[in-house]
Amino acid sequence: MTVAISKRRKGLTGLTEKNKAYSLKGAIEVLRKGPATKFDQSVELQCKLGVDLTANDQNVRGTAVLPHGQGKKLRLIVFCKDDGVKAAKEAGADIVGGDELIEKVMGGWMDFDVAISVPSMMKDVGKLGKVLGPRGLMPSPKAGTVTDNPAKAVKEVKSGRIEFKMDKFGNVNTLVGKLSFKDEALETNTATLIEALVKARPKSLKGTFIRGAYLSSTMGPGVKLDMTRYIKDAEAAE
Repeated sequence: MTVAISKRRKGLTGLTEKNKAYSLKGAIEVLRKGPATKFDQSVELQCKLGVDLTANDQNVRGTAVLPHGQGKKLRLIVFCKDDGVKAAKEAGADIVGGDELIEKVMGGWMDFDVAISVPSMMKDVGKLGKVLGPRGLMPSPKAGTVTDNPAKAVKEVKSGRIEFKMDKFGNVNTLVGKLSFKDEALETNTATLIEALVKARPKSLKGTFIRGAYLSSTMGPGVKLDMTRYIKDAEAAE
């Protein structure tokens, strides 16, 4: 039986060399050679980590400030009351509220990308754990989304601060921009994220931390990245 190969699949054939690891600049050049689309494709970094999935102290999570943002408009909500409400709204939060906002989310409303909370409300926000947790939206001190200064957190997120974290398979997949970004912007964003990820290496980990890294676009190929530079920089810093 002959399997028909789509025009797009044909266009992806031969874009990368087998077993070759590319520099960031080279990987971006490859992505740009892919077949054109009618929409602005997202560009994502995927890393496979060499962590022990059964070790509680090797759950990788952190934040990074992408200099050029991710290329998408984020909707932010803030759980707070009284004095913090006005400041959070002025900082750019889309919706700010207390108990009524918690009830709204509990009722199934999920039209937001980032949730921030003041510490004093986490006891009540904790009720949303089963709703927000699986979606990666639960406020967390490690991610900087549980803070006494929600206005500052809102400004940081709006300016490009993102959270990255490992999934249950030991992978980190994070949006680093859009294909419409200039090469330098994509390269800088990706390098910033890689450097932040390298710094998040668990202290108890022995052996290779990042086993493989790929840069890909929505409809393009996954391009293997040469991580030699970042590994050497990390070793030199130790």
